[in-house]
Amino acid sequence: MSRPLCPRCCRPLSHCLCALIPSLDSRTRVLILQHPSEVKHALNTARLAALGLTNAELCVGEMFCELERLLNPPGYRSCLLFPGEGATVLAAAPNELPLQLVVPDGTWRKASKLLHVNPLLAALPQVMLPAGGVSRYRLRKAPMAGALSTIEAIVQALEVVEAPSAFGELLRPFEALIEGQIEAMGEEVFARNHLPNL
Repeated sequence: MSRPLCPRCCRPLSHCLCALIPSLDSRTRVLILQHPSEVKHALNTARLAALGLTNAELCVGEMFCELERLLNPPGYRSCLLFPGEGATVLAAAPNELPLQLVVPDGTWRKASKLLHVNPLLAALPQVMLPAGGVSRYRLRKAPMAGALSTIEAIVQALEVVEAPSAFGELLRPFEALIEGQIEAMGEEVFARNHLPNL
């Protein structure tokens, strides 16, 4: 029998994260396009990001029929947070039109597929985070150096674009989620599977 879930954060009621989710304002709008395979993922960080930002929207799908409307909100210029070929390093631009940061959420392969099946998405100017980002996602082996979870990438991007504003509070439910997963698996299993061999 399945455990009852919180309708907001979608975690089991006994592990609800809502008390840790902030309500942060940002000049930058964040549009998260989530691949359907991520929705039921135990560590759904995109949902936590969307809940914690007042100027964010989460859309789930593979092909988005309303993509033209989503990518052209009045008063914003959209760019895609994706380190593809030709992506420029994200930088603060305080005097320009505010950004809408479009963030694909999924594995590297699924995110690439979202671009492939949505040509309007692939046509956006692409931006990437400055080098040197370190993930706190201790439960997953990164596919490449500098790989971050969706919520970590959003926090870092906002802190670049809106410096000196800080958005680290957005990571509180994410860190609690990881701690809960480690506790559930036990320290021994976590150490064996997720810590580097000394």
